[in-house]
Amino acid sequence: MPHIIAEPCIGTKDTSCVDVCPVDCIHPTKDEAEFEAATQLYIDPDTCIDCGLCVDECPVKAILPEEDLPEEWKPYVQVNLDYYSKK
Repeated sequence: MPHIIAEPCIGTKDTSCVDVCPVDCIHPTKDEAEFEAATQLYIDPDTCIDCGLCVDECPVKAILPEEDLPEEWKPYVQVNLDYYSKK
């Protein structure tokens, strides 16, 4: 999985990252029904092309390459995977 959205996104859900993603791999978007109920945004590991454009756009620095995740945020790898496995 190239990039992970981690804990700082919880409750923030700033969609600046969605706007710059060239492959539409960050969900839910503001237009999706589940946006309001979601606690954070998620990156689809099967769609992400590892371009990194979302990293600089995130105002709370919640997006990191998997290999750069601090130990306490490692569970967010599974959190992102779980979101897309339910779809």
